[in-house]
Amino acid sequence: MEAIYAALLLHKSGRPIDEEHINKVLHAGGANIDESKVKSLVASLKGIDIDAELEKAVAVGVVSSAGSSTEKETKTEEAPKQEKREESAAGLSALFG
Repeated sequence: MEAIYAALLLHKSGRPIDEEHINKVLHAGGANIDESKVKSLVASLKGIDIDAELEKAVAVGVVSSAGSSTEKETKTEEAPKQEKREESAAGLSALFG
């Protein structure tokens, strides 16, 4: 995960995202360097438009959070119905002692 953060930091600062630069960032941060993960990350990022991918991730996050707020509203609407049922049941138990 640290290597991904390093790659994002390098991208944000306009530096090339390669093994050498990622290793420098990880070393400066005091993180353990796993050469195989760094090589894999660099290979997987070749030809990827990081800005476009970040925009997609933000768009998905916005849609997800909008969906979860709709679910919360639905749950709060259901809560009063449950309370009415409990009150009805309590009234019936008073009749039967």
